[in-house]
Amino acid sequence: MVLTLTVPDELAHQLQSHEEDLPWILETGLRELNAADEVGFKGIAEVLETLAGLPTPEEVLALAPSSTLQQRVSTLLEKSQEQGLALAEEREWARYQFLEHLVRMAKAQAKAKLAAS
Repeated sequence: MVLTLTVPDELAHQLQSHEEDLPWILETGLRELNAADEVGFKGIAEVLETLAGLPTPEEVLALAPSSTLQQRVSTLLEKSQEQGLALAEEREWARYQFLEHLVRMAKAQAKAKLAAS
């Protein structure tokens, strides 16, 4: 399919050097845009932003999901047990599992730092 876009000159200049990558760039951008609308995206982003801010060990140990994120995880868990998840929900669930893994690793390291001091 051929798609014609009108973009500002500055953006067109930037895109010229990435012409071969345009399909991938658009796909990635759309994926990110769609993810921002997902219920749990904000909760995941909050946790990752906290960890990226290099919190103290005490702050890491106090890290807990927002009530919105916790509710979404509980809803998916319940649906998984009762009727199964759709493909998009399975992917969302996998992201939550990975996030939990990262938080557990961060908390284990925080405990080790506190024990060493």
